Amino acid sequence: MSNFSHQLHSSYGHPVLRHWAANINAFSTYTFVYPVFISDNPDANEEIASLPGQRRIGTQHLLEYLAPAIAAGLKSVLLFGVLSGSEKKDSIGSLASQPGNPIPPAIELLRQAHPNLLIACDVCLCAYTSHGHCGVLDSDGRIDSAFSARRIADSAIYYAKAGAHVVAPSDMMDGRVREIKEALQDRSLLDRVAVLSYACKFASAFYGPFRDAAQSAPSFGDRSRYQLPPRSAALAIRAAERDVDEGADMLMVKPGTAYLDIVSQVHQKFPNHPLAIYHVSGEFAMLWHGAKAGAFDFKRISLEVFGSMLRAGANIIISYATPMALEWIREDSLV
Repeated sequence: MSNFSHQLHSSYGHPVLRHWAANINAFSTYTFVYPVFISDNPDANEEIASLPGQRRIGTQHLLEYLAPAIAAGLKSVLLFGVLSGSEKKDSIGSLASQPGNPIPPAIELLRQAHPNLLIACDVCLCAYTSHGHCGVLDSDGRIDSAFSARRIADSAIYYAKAGAHVVAPSDMMDGRVREIKEALQDRSLLDRVAVLSYACKFASAFYGPFRDAAQSAPSFGDRSRYQLPPRSAALAIRAAERDVDEGADMLMVKPGTAYLDIVSQVHQKFPNHPLAIYHVSGEFAMLWHGAKAGAFDFKRISLEVFGSMLRAGANIIISYATPMALEWIREDSLV
C-alpha cells in the first residue's frame, strides 16, 4: 500500500498551488476561492433567494458571470454541480460520475477561456442522490462508508479526467482520501491532481442556504452521523490526522467563524499543509443581511472576519464574498 502522504508532486503542479504551498497568511488575489453553482441546464441563470448575490449558472452564461471577478484577479474557483430535476437522482448518485453531470463541460469551458485559472471541484454525492445524503445507504438506511468512499473516488476521477486541477472531497467518509489517491495513481493522474480534503467539516446549522442553492438537503434525518460534532475539537484533529495519513495535499476547516480554534489547532499540528477555511453560506448571508439591516458595514465586518481567519492560521479563504474581496484588493482598500 502506497504512502501517499509522501507523494508531493500534486501539491505544486499549478502556479496557484505553488503559491498556496508557501503558506502565506496575507490578503492577496491568491487567498480567495469563489464557490460557483453549475446547473445542468446550460441556459440557467437563476437567483438563489437564500444566498444573496449568488446564482445557479449554466455554461451558456458562466464566462459572463465570472468576467468581473476574473478582471479583478480571480485565481481559483470551487465548482458545485446542481441537477435541475429530482428524476435525475438515484440511490447511488450515478450522475456524480457520468455524462449528465454539469461539472465536466464547465471545466472544459473554463480551461479554454482562462487557462491559468485553478479549477477545484467539490466531490460529494449529496447533490446527486435521491435521498440527499453524502454517501450510499445500505438496506437499513445507514451509510455504507466503504462503498461510499469508492463512489466518491469515481466522481473525483471523472472530474480529474475532465481537467480539474483539484478535487475536494466533502463527504467526510472514512477512507475516501486514500480511495481517491489510489484511483489517481491507477490512472497515472497522481501528479496532476491535488486533493483538498474537507478534513474538519462539522454538522453545522450554517449550511442552510447552501443546501437550497445546491438542492441537496437530505430527505430524511441529518448528517450528524458522518459530519463532526460541533463541540468536539479532539475528533476534528483526529479527522485531520486521518486525511493527512491518507495523503491529503491540503486541509480545510468548515464552517469558518465559529471554528477558528480548530483552524489554529490544525495549523499548529500540520504547519506544512496549506489550510483552507470555508466561510460558508450561512455565515455570508448573516453578514449580508446584518449589513442590509444597518447593523454594520459589510466590507468592514467582512475584512475583520477574513483577517481573523488568516490570523488563526488559514491561508486560503473560500467565500461567496470573493468577487467583492478581489475588488477591495484591487482598490488597495483593505482597511
